[in-house]
Formats: sequence, structure tokens, C-alpha cells
Amino acid sequence: MSGRLPPNPPPLVPVVGSTRAWWRRLCRFIVVAAGWRLEGTLPNVPKLILIGAPHSSFWDGVWGLLMKTALGLRIGIMIKAELHRGPAGPLLRALGSIPVQRNKAFGVVDQMVERFNASDRLWLGITPEGTRRPVKRWKSGFWQIARGAGVPVQLVYFDYPSKTIGLGPLLQMGPDLEQELAQIRAWYAPYRGKRHNV
Repeated sequence: MSGRLPPNPPPLVPVVGSTRAWWRRLCRFIVVAAGWRLEGTLPNVPKLILIGAPHSSFWDGVWGLLMKTALGLRIGIMIKAELHRGPAGPLLRALGSIPVQRNKAFGVVDQMVERFNASDRLWLGITPEGTRRPVKRWKSGFWQIARGAGVPVQLVYFDYPSKTIGLGPLLQMGPDLEQELAQIRAWYAPYRGKRHNV
């Protein structure tokens, strides 16, 4: 698929309920009117981790949220549990956030592996850079979760010059962390974020 938004996700993909159809239509209108497009094909798998890069601006989250809503996808984003107990809790849950306990001995990676194991369908979005600033080294959490849960990693890129959110290869993580990170970062090299590339 090139450019246009698919009418419906593949059958195994986690999706939002039909009660939000009006919100999906609104987001599709905004995405198309702003000139953004989707490149690649949504994988027909029930569980995966999506890593998005380059992450260089607050706007990555805005366009990513609009695109996932326009497509009708349910993609979880890890947010610290304390925020879910405040006034923003209902909004965060509606946006698909997943509460994580950062102060527990049972670490974030283990919490997410457990969440994957307990779920029939779960897509989890992660920015491997961990910040909007340029970094020399990516965080390894996505690799650890993918290995622990036995789920694939979907490469997703933001390319601002062409206003494209693109889907790259679906990868199974191997045992060599450093080799995997180097190969994945090299794959992202051609794509330009709002402020920098990877």
C-alpha cells in the first residue's frame, strides 16, 4: 500500500471499538488534509512492538496519535502509573496508555512481558531513542521486551520532508543486542525527523 490510508486494519490487529467511528473519521480528515500519508502494509499479527524513529519533536506524538486513530488501531504506550491516578487518567486510558510501576522490584521490562503474555492482542509503541534530543545510543528496552515476550518488532519511521509515516520490516530480535541496534539504526538513516535524523 502506498500513500492512501487503508479502510480497515487486517483481522488480527488490535482495533478500537466501533463507538469511536466519528473520532476516526475526524482524524482521517486531519491527516489527509495536512498532507501526511502512510507507506507500507500493516502486519496481520496480534502482538508486536512498534519502534518509531527518528523521534525529534513533540509533533511526532501528535501525528502518530492522529494516524493510529485514523487507522482504527489500538496501540499501547507506556505511561507511569502515577499519572493514571490523577485528572489525566481517563484521557490517558482513552488514548491507549499502559500504566507501569517504575518503583517496583518487578521492573518495567518484566511488567510488559507479563502484559504481553496475558494478552490475546497487544501492539506496544516505543521510541527507542527515549528522548527528542539526538542520542549516541538507543535504549534497549524494546529489544528486552521483544525477546522476553517472543514478539516481533515493527520498524516505523517518520519522514518529515515527505510527510510520511512508514512501515518497514517486521523483525524477530536475535541474541546479539549491539548488532541488532546497529543494523536497525542503519536502516533508519535515510529518514529525516522534524529536527534531526537518527
